[in-house]
Amino acid sequence: MLRQQWQTNQSLVCVGLDPEPERFPVELAADPYPIFSFNKLIIDATATLVCAYKPQMAHYSAKSAELELEMTIDYIHQSYPQIPVILDAKRGDVGSTAQYYAQEAFERYKADAVTVNPYLGFDSLEPFFAYSDKGIIVLCRTSNPGSMDIQTLMLENTTPLYLHIAQLAATQWNKNNNVLLVVGATHPDALQKVRSVVGNMPLLVPGIGAQGGDVMATVSAAQTQEGNGLIISASRSILYHDPKLSLMDYSKEVSKAAAELREQVNQTRFNFPHSLHQP
Repeated sequence: MLRQQWQTNQSLVCVGLDPEPERFPVELAADPYPIFSFNKLIIDATATLVCAYKPQMAHYSAKSAELELEMTIDYIHQSYPQIPVILDAKRGDVGSTAQYYAQEAFERYKADAVTVNPYLGFDSLEPFFAYSDKGIIVLCRTSNPGSMDIQTLMLENTTPLYLHIAQLAATQWNKNNNVLLVVGATHPDALQKVRSVVGNMPLLVPGIGAQGGDVMATVSAAQTQEGNGLIISASRSILYHDPKLSLMDYSKEVSKAAAELREQVNQTRFNFPHSLHQP
């Protein structure tokens, strides 16, 4: 699905569906399902511009809006079935509980991929890997400032912990060719190191836009020889505009923001030599 969208939409952009109702267009104030209606507006405005959508679980759970999350994923699957949906849940727990988390992601919400936390070890991930037709996206080097507290700690062989995770993902965990890694755009040096370890494995890259990640540094550090291999996620910079705009004008602003990010990414991926690394 990713390869198809990279090609069809000429896009490495993923839109994060992270609803903040207080920032919605005022026209949605009386809507019985405001989160779903807002998401639908975003999806319809960007469906020709993206390679994936990524709803963030906490934004729905905190608002008791799990039904609207289900409605959103179902709408994407029904209206744009070629576009993969990544459930950003960052799950990680002991094996018996992880099995239920996997069922939640893939059977209840019917996501195409889910983010998972590897720090409880392989048995906490194994129930997810059992879904061989789904994407399992493992946290590796996250975009938040505090990630260096743990993820950059050096192991005895002088390998940083995040790179050890990348090595495990590439050599032991990816038996079904469905493992991806999260590496933040705020760490282009880590992106380049991870790419050198994992070859053509797709990388989910948050941190562009509001978190300050640089598009050129990200793409030049981590694109594959084919000029893809990245899912560059942006949320707030695409989702939120003047709430007083009409829904039609708001949709235009969303589409414009997504198109601008796609263009920024493509200018780098098509103009920058793909020889920084040899997957």
